[in-house]
Amino acid sequence: MADAPSSRVLIVDDDPELLRFLIEELTQQGLDCEGASCGGDALLQLRKARFDLVILDWTMPDFDGIEICRRLRSSGDTTPVLMLTAHDDVDDRVLALDLGVDDYLTKPFELRELHARVRARLRRSLYASSERSSESLSLGDLHIDLIERQVQRGEHKLSLSQREFDLLAYLVKHSGEVQSRLQILEGVWGAPFVGDPNTLDVYMGYLRRKIEKPDHPQLLHTVRGVGFIARLLQA
Repeated sequence: MADAPSSRVLIVDDDPELLRFLIEELTQQGLDCEGASCGGDALLQLRKARFDLVILDWTMPDFDGIEICRRLRSSGDTTPVLMLTAHDDVDDRVLALDLGVDDYLTKPFELRELHARVRARLRRSLYASSERSSESLSLGDLHIDLIERQVQRGEHKLSLSQREFDLLAYLVKHSGEVQSRLQILEGVWGAPFVGDPNTLDVYMGYLRRKIEKPDHPQLLHTVRGVGFIARLLQA
């Protein structure tokens, strides 16, 4: 992980042996790692310092990882979260993603997969930082404030999740250009993409329900067999 030697990672797990192992392993990869053994300690550290990634165990002694993530997002903290869990139920994964978890790794896991997912999240963070160099994006009556991370269509402000915002910003930034599914997955979720490719369809569905209105021109289009494109198409 030499491409992000100064990245700071907070690892949260109530298993002291696993916590120590993960800190040592990722430190050897060139990351600046801190540890927390409970949710309260994790939230305290996140209030005191900035981290580029949180690796968060689902099951904690005081409150679980889902509650930690919920508190982070409700406070406006957008630090990327990689959830570690023995839960592999689809409903659990959907719940985690809906509450703001950025990625999901089921225990037991291979170290090389953990490394790949950490690299992907840190690269995604670099992408998000580069996006801030421009202040806004527009397509038709859709306006995106990249600094405040706010979206407005016409007179209406739209409430988007962190992932929905990143996906919309990526598509509008490349408006008029057909983006393949892999390009979008790696551009928004991070390269190399590790996960279920159908995740993209789920989030495109979320976006369309919030963005597309019957009395407004369509903006998000499917290119069958290829991917998607953002462009202004008059009704």
